[in-house]
Amino acid sequence: MHKGWKPAAGRLSVRFRTKWTDETGAELVEAALVLPVLLTLLFGIISFGRAYNVYQTITRAAREGARELVLTTCATCSATGTQSYTADQVKTGFVEPAISAANLDPSKITNYTTTYVWLDPDDSPPTICGVKISFNYPYLLDIPFTSQRLSTLTLSAQVQMRLENQPVSCSSLVGTSVP
Repeated sequence: MHKGWKPAAGRLSVRFRTKWTDETGAELVEAALVLPVLLTLLFGIISFGRAYNVYQTITRAAREGARELVLTTCATCSATGTQSYTADQVKTGFVEPAISAANLDPSKITNYTTTYVWLDPDDSPPTICGVKISFNYPYLLDIPFTSQRLSTLTLSAQVQMRLENQPVSCSSLVGTSVP
């Protein structure tokens, strides 16, 4: 026999062995298994990031409304220019434009309240009077491949600010709505 000669069965078994151990399609199977998980994570991060952005926007809008309510007077509300803004004027003039500036729909604001509050209720007697603006805004959470697909989160904004000119009769105001 020749030195380099092998039986045909030996060559055949090597050829079959390499053919059945070839892994050319394994990458496709692995990608098909991993890709939905990665996409879910990616879209979840994006969706929660957007929800946080909406939360910051509504909080900023409430802060701007409270600031105008406690600091300034409305020059066009009365002949003397000493009348404060009303709650409706603050909502339509400051809160809703801040919401609109972030491409959000101000008509979706719910449970909007503006009330007088004690900012130091634990003191005896409380002395710092302020205002509180609070409202809710719905956010549509969209995370594909999960049970959270198209569910709505209700984001809440609440801001309290000290009245710049403390009224003498703050005790009678606390707990009431700002006119």
